Amino acid sequence: MEKILSKAEIEALLNAVFDGRIEPERELSKSEGTVVAYDLFNSDAHKGFVPNLDIIYDSFIRSNRVTLSNRLRKSVEIKKVGARSYKFDDYLQTLPSPVCMAIFKIEPLKGAALISIDSTLVLSLVDNLLGGSGTSKVSVVNRLFTSIELRLMERIVKDILQDLEKAWAPLYATHMSLLRMEMNPRLVNIVPPEYQVVTMTLKIQIEETSGNIVFAIPFMTIEPIRDKLKTGMQFDLMAIDPQWSTRLSSGILEAPLNISVEMGNAGISLRELLNLAPGDTIMLDKACSSEMLIRVEGVPKYLGIPGIHHGNKAIQISNFSDKGGSGE
Repeated sequence: MEKILSKAEIEALLNAVFDGRIEPERELSKSEGTVVAYDLFNSDAHKGFVPNLDIIYDSFIRSNRVTLSNRLRKSVEIKKVGARSYKFDDYLQTLPSPVCMAIFKIEPLKGAALISIDSTLVLSLVDNLLGGSGTSKVSVVNRLFTSIELRLMERIVKDILQDLEKAWAPLYATHMSLLRMEMNPRLVNIVPPEYQVVTMTLKIQIEETSGNIVFAIPFMTIEPIRDKLKTGMQFDLMAIDPQWSTRLSSGILEAPLNISVEMGNAGISLRELLNLAPGDTIMLDKACSSEMLIRVEGVPKYLGIPGIHHGNKAIQISNFSDKGGSGE
């Protein structure tokens, strides 16, 4: 018997019913002979459209930009290129060669997902991690990545998974774990070839070098939480990076400050200043045992008693300065 619909078409039809774009009761109530055109392969399900999934990637970008910048000690920019859906076999055909792939598990969701990183970005990241400029001069034509390069990329991928896990947290608590690294697309089989995957391409810019990272998640993996994605529950928590205040506080605590101690004041004339010679003494208006003003970045902040600590000149803070708000 000849098949009326292929497996991919049936999946698209079911997705349309689940999303409410087709109502079975209404279709059955229509008079016989009335045919309603519905483009299965141009529907939202086949354009990589999953409600609110892009918000998760927005949250991931905010976190991973900071994580990657800190690891490389360079400015990193990350931008979304776009989402698409493919049959898994068709998606593998789009991957360049060589390519670095990371297969990971999204527990407790079923199945596995895939991250692919193009060779230009891989070599730039490796060069940066090893202390280079990030511009590799090694040819990538028909060359597989070395075990050292893959080991270094594992660090980057684990950072990515941690940030992705944080991005998913407001919607659905997950634990993302790396299963293995691969270079040959033929050895990757996270779902059967005809199953659909939704992809998101991100462009990573590291100074003058750029490359793409592509996330591929099977539709069957996110199907159990499609309702949560559609309602967008708790997505207001994603508008602000929950880690931002912590990172800002940590950065402020590490900021260097200039501290000066005002030992006293004295007034002399210009003639006296010009006549000063080595050995002359200038008498200040304070005794050496009295409290001295401590300025932080030029602002009066504390009072302290001078002394000696381990052979070094020191001052012990005794009180707050009452001039702190004057800027004097």
